[in-house]
Amino acid sequence: MWRPRGTKSTVRIHRTSSSPTSLFSCSSFKDIPELCTNEDEPSQPTVSTHKKPSVFHRVRLANSLLRAWSTRPTEPLESKPAPEPEPEPEPSPNVSISDQPDTQSEPPIPLPGAEKRVVVYFTSLRVVRRTFEDCTAVRSILRGFRVSIDERDLSMDSAFLTELQQILGQSQGKVTLPRVFIGGRYVGGAEEIKQLHEIGELKKLVEGLPPAEPGVCEVCGGYRFILCDECHGSHKLFVEKSGFKSCTACNENGLIRCPSCSSAPL
Repeated sequence: MWRPRGTKSTVRIHRTSSSPTSLFSCSSFKDIPELCTNEDEPSQPTVSTHKKPSVFHRVRLANSLLRAWSTRPTEPLESKPAPEPEPEPEPSPNVSISDQPDTQSEPPIPLPGAEKRVVVYFTSLRVVRRTFEDCTAVRSILRGFRVSIDERDLSMDSAFLTELQQILGQSQGKVTLPRVFIGGRYVGGAEEIKQLHEIGELKKLVEGLPPAEPGVCEVCGGYRFILCDECHGSHKLFVEKSGFKSCTACNENGLIRCPSCSSAPL
């Protein structure tokens, strides 16, 4: 009934589990006949019916597609016709030339009586720093040409402000300073004078003007104003019958223009 110990069985037990540690998938010896197979029966390999295409076949297919695309005729692009220019509208016969806007520059502002000199309207007050610096720069540029300059300080005489407003046609409002007139024509302010000086045009404008006298005026010391002889700078006179009254010979500051170096009023 039992086999002797020394004899070995020719039946081979196959492992059904993928794990190397587990020997059997059953818990009893009843399944042993099912697990035992004949060693002589060869296992039949499974034949795959699907065949993968080779690499060379895919390369040949790609080359043939590229050849077919390269030999395909290309259709020429249709050129779009150029758009026709729109006709310009003809001017209406009822519209006159005077009704059209004037694109020409404004006429120059003349200064009668100053054809042979340079007239500068400026201020010597330091209330507005930018204005004071512009006035100083313009006066320094013009003095470098050594020509006759009529400097009119608005802070010394308010009549200069009224005079400048009449020349520019401004009855009211503020007037920017400085303002320069050369040869009887208005040139501009600080920016225009600086630009003309940089490009060399200012020198051409002052050519032919009389030269400035050397030295400083001995009467006014270069200020172009002196004290009034009648009121002695107080701008008030005492009359026995009516008392004090304003002096009519001088301005509001009690000053009169220097008779030696100041030009006549325009």
